[in-house]
Amino acid sequence: MPVGTPEGKKEQKFFIGERGSSHLDGEYITYFGVYTKKQRGENVTRKIKIVDTTLRDGEQTAGVVFANSEKLRIAKMLDAIGVDQIEAGIPVMGGDEKKAIKDIVDAGLRASIMGWNRAVIDDIKHSLDCGVDAVAISISTSDIHIQHKLRSTREKVIEAMCQACEFAKKHNLYVSVNAEDASRTDPEFLLRFARAAKEAGADRLRFCDTVGIMDPFSTYERIKWLIEEVKIDVEMHMHNDFGMATANTLAGLKAGATYAGVTVIGLGERAGNAALEEVVMALKYLWNIDLNFRTEMFRELAEYVSMAARRELPAWKAIVGSNMFAHESGIHADGALKDPRTYEVIAPEEVGLQRQIVIGKHSGTAALKAKFAEYGVHLEDKDAVALLERVRALAVELKRPLFDKELVHLYDEYLEEQKRKAVS
Repeated sequence: MPVGTPEGKKEQKFFIGERGSSHLDGEYITYFGVYTKKQRGENVTRKIKIVDTTLRDGEQTAGVVFANSEKLRIAKMLDAIGVDQIEAGIPVMGGDEKKAIKDIVDAGLRASIMGWNRAVIDDIKHSLDCGVDAVAISISTSDIHIQHKLRSTREKVIEAMCQACEFAKKHNLYVSVNAEDASRTDPEFLLRFARAAKEAGADRLRFCDTVGIMDPFSTYERIKWLIEEVKIDVEMHMHNDFGMATANTLAGLKAGATYAGVTVIGLGERAGNAALEEVVMALKYLWNIDLNFRTEMFRELAEYVSMAARRELPAWKAIVGSNMFAHESGIHADGALKDPRTYEVIAPEEVGLQRQIVIGKHSGTAALKAKFAEYGVHLEDKDAVALLERVRALAVELKRPLFDKELVHLYDEYLEEQKRKAVS
């Protein structure tokens, strides 16, 4: 039995990078108690479609406003990357919002363009004015929303949804019926609502975890049950209040959902939504489901949306953060220099980033020698050891890694010191 194999456990292997990985093709990694190659994604053989709502739910982030030109550019970038459907905004708002949606519709994109609506026929008329091919019809289904927000009843909720859905279908629109706050909705009423939506002609049901209270386990069970009972396509629309939006989205997909609702960098109300880049790359590398997205555009898209939203793109952001492929720790940097696969599951170029070997307090001699090799300088082992001591001291003093000029300056000082010692 291999070293480290738990007693009584059979060694398993799963396959990384089966489709499209630029530096992990054919690489088996030994692991225990997780999925085998066959199990990974075996229940997700259907086509998964990505619905991006950066321009609607993302812009509803408190304090975020996109200019019309920014909305159009973001839509074009989403289309170029491979998004299947773009929720472009809320037509009934009129003014700039309506104009921006019309501009997106007129741009001739490959993706379906959706307008968001309340369960109100007049809202849908505004969507029709914009020329969208799809509408989201949203209404609350939880008792707390129905009683305290809508001041209505369950019966009136279903009635309004059905009337709006039937009107939209008469005008040949694709319809997503959104169950807002579905995660806090009485299960039996949610079934009743979903069945009524299906009978009214809805093409899919958007399951909204509006306040982000679900976990992957409850999500899987709820979505599996809902699909088995109603037999309707389901879209996952998960919020990130407890940091589980991406995990919950994947759980819903595994349970049978066919649509993943996402936003760029997880932008959205409160703690945000499931992130586009996280869901797409997780599908590709954890389940071997390649949606054939142009993932090399992810960093560029993330930077542009962050700039347009005036929101920081954290260095530690999963998939697109600048620290994703930055290595400082001596052991990590040494491994990454010898073989990037030791500390990188994907290649940086695949998401539009570059590998960085950072020189600072935690660096080792291997990283320091590699850095100076970039300058055309070969460091002997003894010189690297001596120089590293100075590097660490300065990094602690400055409380940060060192810039190239600072490294060169330290090296020049070291050489001068060595010359003086040789003379004396």
